[in-house]
Amino acid sequence: MVPRVVVCGDVINDVLVETGAELVAGADNPAAIRVRPGGSAANQAAWLTSLGVPVVFAGRAGAADADFHRRELARHGIEVRLAADEAAPTGVIVVLIGADGDRTMITDRGANLHLRAEDVPSRLLDGATLLHLTGYSFFDPGTRDVIMSLLDEARRWGVPFTIDPGSATFLDTLEPGEFLDWTRGAAVCFPNLDEAAVLTGATDPTVMSATLAGTYGAVVVKLGEDGALCATADSAPVRVPACPAVVRDTTGAGDAFCAGFLAAWLNGAPPQAATEAAVTTAAQAVATLGGRPAPR
Repeated sequence: MVPRVVVCGDVINDVLVETGAELVAGADNPAAIRVRPGGSAANQAAWLTSLGVPVVFAGRAGAADADFHRRELARHGIEVRLAADEAAPTGVIVVLIGADGDRTMITDRGANLHLRAEDVPSRLLDGATLLHLTGYSFFDPGTRDVIMSLLDEARRWGVPFTIDPGSATFLDTLEPGEFLDWTRGAAVCFPNLDEAAVLTGATDPTVMSATLAGTYGAVVVKLGEDGALCATADSAPVRVPACPAVVRDTTGAGDAFCAGFLAAWLNGAPPQAATEAAVTTAAQAVATLGGRPAPR
């Protein structure tokens, strides 16, 4: 059976600002500025299809450019269910990319905050192998109610789900344990190091991954240039080294990582082998500008 993944979450206009040098406050900073389609969930959907996994993507964009985003997602081979919001524009992230490829993000989530139940109906799960979500859908009370209802349907229908926590900054605004309670039982959780620290209160990545493995089927902690740690309830954490890469832009590297893991895992790879596939995909992502692969 060919796996079919339902991805729900953010679609964004990324404003990518490459400065090539350290920003000087209060001064005129030369930069190359480009606008690209993005959004963590939408990026993950694009990377999944680039790896041969059929994807249905559901989300919400501003009416003014909803057709543009539908076309862009469809160019990747994604089945698109994108609602058009007449009251709010598509979300925007200004991504400041430093000379080392690292990025700082300034976020306005726009229409993503208006996600409605009719945008992600339970019938999306018909024939689904997996539901994949990002933490951004949980951080606002309105979108949280919508996505939790979809999660309840997935549990009722026996559709497994996976979760990428998405943002340490937003996780830090929640009560301790809240996010874990909402997402308990996910087949795989993909925090980065900062997110895992917020979720566990630990400082040692090995402790973080082992602790989170008590809540999820498997945990893969993304460590950037240090690779990743993979753990399950039945196995000790295993470190997988990063692949060598020439880093231009780390935007979307975590999204590519999730997709690389899921594509391998859905095709039968055990968690460690799937993590090895994930770091390979992430290395491809950081070598290019923007958060998505080239369309097929």
